[in-house]
Amino acid sequence: MSVAKKIVHVAAAVIVDDHGRILLAKRPDDKHQGGLWEFPGGKVESGEPVSSALLRELDEELGITVMASFPLIKVPYHYPDKSVLLDVYKVTAFTGEAYGREGQQVRWVEPADLDDYQFPAANRPIVNAALLPQRLLITGTAEPQEYVEKVAQAVNRGAEGVMFRANALDDASFAELAAVLQTGFTQARFLTLNCSIEMAEKLRADALHLNRHRLQELQDRKQFSGRWLSASCHSREELQMAVEKGVDFILLSPVKETSSHPGDAGMGWDRFADLLAECPVPVFALGGMGEEDLALASNAGAQGIAAISAWWA
Repeated sequence: MSVAKKIVHVAAAVIVDDHGRILLAKRPDDKHQGGLWEFPGGKVESGEPVSSALLRELDEELGITVMASFPLIKVPYHYPDKSVLLDVYKVTAFTGEAYGREGQQVRWVEPADLDDYQFPAANRPIVNAALLPQRLLITGTAEPQEYVEKVAQAVNRGAEGVMFRANALDDASFAELAAVLQTGFTQARFLTLNCSIEMAEKLRADALHLNRHRLQELQDRKQFSGRWLSASCHSREELQMAVEKGVDFILLSPVKETSSHPGDAGMGWDRFADLLAECPVPVFALGGMGEEDLALASNAGAQGIAAISAWWA
């Protein structure tokens, strides 16, 4: 694949209204990727801060003034004919009523309906970032009969999504508990299973997380039929492998020292941010994470934080 030498830097926004809906704009038919839906934004001028470009573009395109926003994801993407860097912010407050100020079609969409729209390939990671939570619980150890209650308690403490991980359980016990969480537990916005592909397919799971060994064994993204596939990574090489194999998001660790690996200081935020700079999918920071690390993770380019002890009793 040929890659354009000049990278087009774009500021884009996932704009959320008071009802939780997300604003989409349709690209004109005569433009690159014309006729597809996208997240509003535009080119960053030379020497212009991204935050300033975002405010300018959303005013010019939609007639709104941004009042509150935070970094969501950076997506480097190489089309056959051009390369882009999408610098994406989540806009949570604005003034004015959004409309297609340049004649473009705009539409407020429920998050659950985003998958029904066709986007440029570079926008797909933004769709994922818009749908994923910021705080992902990884379940810790517990007696089988305790898991459902402890997950509910963790969500009450602030966890927005749940990764059901229970390596000490046999397959039958894991399958039974996973089925209960899938069908009877509705507080968590997002539930993924940390298990084998075979187990996930048997349970008709919507989301599956692979450890580094299962990621290496993965031959094709189509082996898992669910919507979400994620993986644990610990190096640049593993990040690249995960992206090439088509995962939707990644857990990168360890960022800080953890109780399970005392004495290992972790990679630190600078190294973490460096690894994320070339990664075109959402990444969660893992390893010693707590609520106080969420802003640091966001500033480093992460989707959010993943943790056990932060929410698990």
